[in-house]
Amino acid sequence: MSSIGVIHYNWPGYDLEGFARRASEIGYKSTELQIGDIWDEENDDDGKRAEEVREMFAAVGMTISAVAAGNDFLQADRADWEAQIKRYRRVCQIIPHTGTDIIRSDGGWNRGGNVPEDQWDGMMLEAFQRCAEFLEELNVRIALDNHGVSTNDGDWQLSLIERVGSSRLGVNLDTMNYRWYGHSLEKIDHFYEILAPHVFHTHMKDGTCDQPRGGNYKGAALGEGEIHLDHVLSCLRKVGYDGAWTAEYEGPEPEGGVGYEKCYTWLKANI
Repeated sequence: MSSIGVIHYNWPGYDLEGFARRASEIGYKSTELQIGDIWDEENDDDGKRAEEVREMFAAVGMTISAVAAGNDFLQADRADWEAQIKRYRRVCQIIPHTGTDIIRSDGGWNRGGNVPEDQWDGMMLEAFQRCAEFLEELNVRIALDNHGVSTNDGDWQLSLIERVGSSRLGVNLDTMNYRWYGHSLEKIDHFYEILAPHVFHTHMKDGTCDQPRGGNYKGAALGEGEIHLDHVLSCLRKVGYDGAWTAEYEGPEPEGGVGYEKCYTWLKANI
């Protein structure tokens, strides 16, 4: 069900409960959380914390639209890669306790730089193929983010979705990240068009960036940057998108949720 939502990110001075109250006061009806907000890997409570967080947000009139898995499928050591698959399955078991079936996922980070770039595609493809084997069983969906470097290409994202061949693998469409990576605005519009039928979740984000890999990146409230947000809305409406329109703000006014107030105003006026 469609909602105006907000990511639990870049809210200095707020703990989770304070964030919930402030976001609700602004008008937001849903939120995306991080896996650490609902689950302690070292002290697995079988979803108890996730249910408590769900109730906390319900008490202020909000739902949880997605949870970020914090996965990393680029591992030089095969045992570490297998451990990531095992952890991901457990994440898929925990997240539904929050009331959502959407798991926002990265591809991988190649921390340490030990995985050659020509191996990234095969390693991530195998990982998502393995994950696809238990998505139906656990009744969850993967929303692959165009986050960082390894997944920040819409043509590649679509290719991965088609090769995995599962209707439970889709996209978390971050409207700004392609620009951060260095794609032209025209190319980004193309990504919106081809990925729209596969979008499970969004990060509605604006800003400017005129150099690859975040060079001179400046975050902005929605409608105050260079991203073609009207085109995003048009593409998603054409395919009947009814998920969360989730604001993410990386601009200069994070304190007190000021930037997120501006984002909410834009979403309320345009969604």
